[in-house]
Amino acid sequence: MLRSYLLILLLAGLMANTTSAYANSITSVSGRVTDKQTGEPLQGAIVSISNLKLGSTTNSEGEYTLINVPKAKLLIAVSRLGYKTISQLVDFSKTSKADFQLEISVIEADEVVVTGSPILGKNSKNSTTIETISKSELTQSGATNIIDALKTVPGVSQITTGGAISKPVIRGLGYNRIVTLSNDVKQEGQQWGDEHGIEIDQYSASKVEVLRGPASLFYGSDALGGVINIIDPVVSAPGEHNGQLTSNYSTNNGLTASNLQFQGNTDGFVYRLNGTYKNAMSFKTPTERVYNSAFNESDLSAMLGFNKSWGFAHLTYTLFNTKIGLTEGERNENGSFVDIDGNPVSESDLKSRSMFLPFQHVTHQKLTFNSNVTLGSGFLKTTIGFQNNQRRELEETATDPATYFYLNTYSLDTKYYFEEYDGWAPVLGLSGTVQNNSNKGEEALIPAYDMFTGGAFAYVKKAWDKVTLDAGLRFDARKINGKQEYQFNSFNSSFSNLSGSIGLTWQLTEKLGFKANVGRGFRAPNIAELSADGIHEGTFRYEKGEPNLKQETSLQFDAALNWEDKYLSVELNGYYNFINDYIYYQNINNEQIDIDGQLFPVYHYIQGNSSLRGFEFRFDIHPVDQLHFENSFAYTRGTNNNTNTNLPFIPQAKLINSIRYNFNGKKNAKVSNVFISLGLETSFKQDKVDPFETTSNGYSVLNATTGTTIRSASGKELFSMYLAGVNLGNTNYIDHLSRFKEIGILGMGRNITLGFSIPFSNQK
Repeated sequence: MLRSYLLILLLAGLMANTTSAYANSITSVSGRVTDKQTGEPLQGAIVSISNLKLGSTTNSEGEYTLINVPKAKLLIAVSRLGYKTISQLVDFSKTSKADFQLEISVIEADEVVVTGSPILGKNSKNSTTIETISKSELTQSGATNIIDALKTVPGVSQITTGGAISKPVIRGLGYNRIVTLSNDVKQEGQQWGDEHGIEIDQYSASKVEVLRGPASLFYGSDALGGVINIIDPVVSAPGEHNGQLTSNYSTNNGLTASNLQFQGNTDGFVYRLNGTYKNAMSFKTPTERVYNSAFNESDLSAMLGFNKSWGFAHLTYTLFNTKIGLTEGERNENGSFVDIDGNPVSESDLKSRSMFLPFQHVTHQKLTFNSNVTLGSGFLKTTIGFQNNQRRELEETATDPATYFYLNTYSLDTKYYFEEYDGWAPVLGLSGTVQNNSNKGEEALIPAYDMFTGGAFAYVKKAWDKVTLDAGLRFDARKINGKQEYQFNSFNSSFSNLSGSIGLTWQLTEKLGFKANVGRGFRAPNIAELSADGIHEGTFRYEKGEPNLKQETSLQFDAALNWEDKYLSVELNGYYNFINDYIYYQNINNEQIDIDGQLFPVYHYIQGNSSLRGFEFRFDIHPVDQLHFENSFAYTRGTNNNTNTNLPFIPQAKLINSIRYNFNGKKNAKVSNVFISLGLETSFKQDKVDPFETTSNGYSVLNATTGTTIRSASGKELFSMYLAGVNLGNTNYIDHLSRFKEIGILGMGRNITLGFSIPFSNQK
């Protein structure tokens, strides 16, 4: 299989080189970016063509140059801090010069997004609801992992297991109902597990896009609830070699995290190197330090490739390696934590950065080939991926894993973008996945299995002056073959589905916009739901699968209204999601099982027709340019329509209020971008729970952040720093989706993070 994969990779590279011989001749694009009101040049504006991963930064005269641009119609985006991002479709077969004028704006930009549609475009022209989180927002959040950094996105929650593990939940849906993309590849790492986190370096992203709602049309099964798209940076401009050192320290768990990135471009030969190391002791709640919640992480990635007039071809390797303590919450009669042998835990053990039994050791390797080449009058975009996920859970010794999942995933995704004609832009796509899992431990929770998935879709988008319409259809088929081993019997399951969506956006007035989408989603049962039989470290239940489960299908109605002017932005999103044969687990009649003298509740996977509905509301007001007052509220309700009971694990309604002040300094000041922000996150009581759940009380958490940037006399960034405080009031709380709720462990207490970033470049 590996040789077949390498052969495919080689053929794809040859195809890219062959295509280049027939591609349109090289085009060098240049221009100038200025302030629309004053006409003065803008230094530091970013000019990019995301579809080709090309980018450049303007110099002190506002000038930029993009090399190796195909002679075709391409969307070019221009952005700068404090200005409204603009995007414009430019026909580079007719011109090699494009100037841009930016307007000062305190309202967040209508950014160009790559998620939710195969066609790059403005967010306001996308019929699905997408939220963009910038690199600075990710860095300054004070979060200990990339999913926690998304906590301020309305409608997004996290299933947490301490500081190291967070799983995304979008509008009440999580696990295998959310697709996480990294470098255009679906992340595959045993997503079915409660304590299985996302194996992605949080410092590798240039931004993250969150799609709320079904996206099965583009991503097949598992995108029933939404998409987390972690996007890599664009490559450096030709002749540029630059990088960045980022580091931070957090007081609560002593987390130290450092990242070094370096990238460059030599006449179209591009490269990027990235390395991260994180280390933390056990975290502290407002009342105690939680034994065995320490973790460490080391990440490495390298990209080599070409950006030429025919497009680009990049080969990327990533390695994610982490060890995570698994807190079981066992205590003595005094309420103090005890170790695996029942001995009281010392203060030095609580503050140790070592792993105590039980702990989890996860390595995830990924090899990805991405290309986007000119083919005929259109573009062919191809992504080939190989992933190896090794998850060891060590219980009795630090060398012999009790459970050891060894997962290989081979994937191919290709799309052909036809040339736009009279506003019509069609796309055809094919995808396929081969996955095999084996067990190498003493015991197993799921059997070894092989999985085969294939899908194809057709999509078209039509743009008028104020209205855009998009529609598409997709067919998917999946086959899972479970093997006979351990306590498992062999089984074969097959699933297929026709998905589709239709949506529109309508700019009703200059300030008022409307968007709506109707989408049919699909999800095949995962391997745990079909076959789980056992308990493993880090969970507090015995899980029992059901091999006769049906696939889930959904029909979601989604609509949004948006009002935006210079100082006010209001957005309301509403949705209603019908899910046939929704799969969830439930403890029926308080059933328990004795495992080595300890009783565990037995959870069975069952199904029922269900519905989820809710809304997200955002209200941002900027009475003066420097002052930002931002507010959001999200609410989700889930119901089992067959039994008229509440669905389990639905997140609490959340209100987020924040106020931020930017201190506008003098032009060309050495100290710039000085800001201070204060935020209050309020989670409301969750009493709409499944009969086996317990209710969760409401709580409020106070946060604050401040930061600044130091520049040279010429305006070049030299140094930036920030100070972020989370739960400044040291509030006692347990989130409804915290997995520690079952063992009575509070959420993280007060945490102060100090971070800095030092960019470096060969450019003056």
